[in-house]
Amino acid sequence: MKFLLAPLAACLAAFSLHAPAPTKAPVAPKDYVITQYGASTDSTKLNTQAIQQVIDKASAAGGGTVVIPKGVFLSGALFFKPNTHLRLQAGAKLKGSDNIADYPLVPSRMEGQSQPYYAALVNAKQVNGFSINGPGTIDGNGLKFWKRFWFYRDSMQKLGKYATNLEVHRPRLVFIWGSNNVTIKNVKLHNSGFWTTHLYQSNNVLIDGCDIRSPFRPVKAPSTDAIDIDVCRKVTVRNCYISVNDDGIAIKGGKGPTAQKLPENGPIEDVLIENCTFGEVHAALTCGSECLHANRITMRNCKMDNERPVLLFKMRPDTYQLYENITVDGITGKCGTIVTLSPWTQFFNMAGSTEKPFGTIRNITVSNVKVKCKQFAVLTGNPTDKVSNITFKNVTATADQATFPNKYADVKFDNVTLNGEPLKTGAASQSAPATTPLKPD
Repeated sequence: MKFLLAPLAACLAAFSLHAPAPTKAPVAPKDYVITQYGASTDSTKLNTQAIQQVIDKASAAGGGTVVIPKGVFLSGALFFKPNTHLRLQAGAKLKGSDNIADYPLVPSRMEGQSQPYYAALVNAKQVNGFSINGPGTIDGNGLKFWKRFWFYRDSMQKLGKYATNLEVHRPRLVFIWGSNNVTIKNVKLHNSGFWTTHLYQSNNVLIDGCDIRSPFRPVKAPSTDAIDIDVCRKVTVRNCYISVNDDGIAIKGGKGPTAQKLPENGPIEDVLIENCTFGEVHAALTCGSECLHANRITMRNCKMDNERPVLLFKMRPDTYQLYENITVDGITGKCGTIVTLSPWTQFFNMAGSTEKPFGTIRNITVSNVKVKCKQFAVLTGNPTDKVSNITFKNVTATADQATFPNKYADVKFDNVTLNGEPLKTGAASQSAPATTPLKPD
């Protein structure tokens, strides 16, 4: 027997020499609770330096999650680095400084152009896999910035001049640039000084279960777009509540008569917005005002509770625009219009160009909609815009205003009623019986 066992033992020993070592379980990224690394619990003390040191420490150690515990922590601009994440515990508030000096002027992207601008409160540039998790709050503390904007705008109007958004310096809340596989989940994003969440040149982004708000009263929070999607692909927004004093979700990508030639600009493709509720907004889904090409954009199973457009096309006469393959499906509630397609001349600037820009809108489908609205739709773009294949299917609308302007022949209606009357394909500027005007709830 021992003659048989010896060769077997030798074989087992030889096998063990070449067998791979047991795989170790991956080590979970370390949590770095900011109060354990010098951040003050005094809500009036600026914690920018202390929190930034925690971010730097986590990155240098190979990665980790910067944790904001319960309490209010005042900070200026923070810059997250590779392999770092942000988590806000229940009752935690990362509160932005209301002093623009706490947000450095850095290379950035604003209003469809690459230019220096002030850093956001939370910045992540080239941080693949970056995540922000709740259930706590990132609060932009924007009141001082809003008041300054309105004072400046009113002062310019008294002088017969027009104020632009960038003349009053205000920080965004979150700016993510050149980062893929990003998650923002179950966090409250409130009171931004300027745009709330700006995604630029980032792909595979999920925004899930977030509460995004800025006020309309007593002081309006100007230009506080909830989510700006700028030269990105594969972005999903789901299960969010959005109410801001500007666009809910804005599709961007560049502006100007030669914008399509610049490498920093580009298309926005494969965006999905689902199961969201839109409170007060300027529009739920906006294409523009700085956009070259939006393709395969879907909004589905969303509720409206406002008096503004569900889908808004801002048609710039100074920019070549292509909006195609856009679907709006399963919409309920109260809105202003289902679709508005109209000229947008704010900050019009041909910059001396002899180009003759125009817009192309094609393959737009609106289906399974049941809403109360102020007006069914407004379909009146610029004279040179090319519009084709807009389809309304299974839509029931009750509108205050019985007529809606439509100057395009290729608008189709399939089982669509306005105030109980069917709409017919091929007719322009159709009308239906008027209804009693909607009253606020």
